[in-house]
Amino acid sequence: MRKLRTIEMNRLSVEEFKEAKKLPLIVVLDDVRSLYNVGSVFRSGDAFRIAAVYLCGITACPPNAEIHKTALGGEDSVDWKYFERTEDAVEELHRDGYFVYSIEQVEGSTKLQNLNLNTESGNGYAVIFGNEVKGVKQNVVDMSDDCLEIPQFGTKHSLNVSVTSGIVMWEFAKKFI
Repeated sequence: MRKLRTIEMNRLSVEEFKEAKKLPLIVVLDDVRSLYNVGSVFRSGDAFRIAAVYLCGITACPPNAEIHKTALGGEDSVDWKYFERTEDAVEELHRDGYFVYSIEQVEGSTKLQNLNLNTESGNGYAVIFGNEVKGVKQNVVDMSDDCLEIPQFGTKHSLNVSVTSGIVMWEFAKKFI
């Protein structure tokens, strides 16, 4: 096997990305403190061609050298918007007809492998990822339509937010491919 060169992969330009049809998914970051995690979310968001990233609370915004270090330009291709309060982002998403999931371990959560989406409805989806230590704020969980959980089988109770976001985005992308 021969590794492909970048030019052989026929990737979109930023301009082509902006015009291309998007996965009907908005990623919301609720007080994510690590700029490297934020950058990784942008990079994965570019890979799966998501609609946007909503940055909330203490979550840093581009342009930023540390975000760029892991985003590698994903912060330029993926649309983003800042909200001082995550609650305002959720309210806007609901007004715009989005079904909002918090990615959190809660009573009665939907296991990610059981995610069932209506891909024909034309409705959008949003997924909220929380702070690296505290997770998604309880009042934001309360505003969500449902919660998704990635089953885990080791000794730790959580995954890094950038890893989690990549897993969740891929699961949504598989439903729409």
